[in-house]
Amino acid sequence: MTVQINTDNNVEGHARLKTYIAEELKTTLARFEDKITRLEVHLGDENGDKSGVNDKRCLIEARPVNMTPVAVTNHADTTEKAFHGALDKIKKVLETTFEKKKTY
Repeated sequence: MTVQINTDNNVEGHARLKTYIAEELKTTLARFEDKITRLEVHLGDENGDKSGVNDKRCLIEARPVNMTPVAVTNHADTTEKAFHGALDKIKKVLETTFEKKKTY
């Protein structure tokens, strides 16, 4: 499972943040490791330099083997909260997706 992390120009994407995100993804989604080829994380600040409520965005896209990709988006006050919200959402989506596939 390959993890790719992208940030826009308004989010500081230092190595420590990327390492943390990659480790959280691999830990939380470990049970899907053999079913997913790649995970992409896109972090952004929709207002740029201006402040705003829930202006941080995290999009996580998962590419399951031999299936169409699934993606979720979450907005929050901070980059970390946006990431964790999106991580919870992608976990639920993957659980549902693989459960449906197993029943057929």
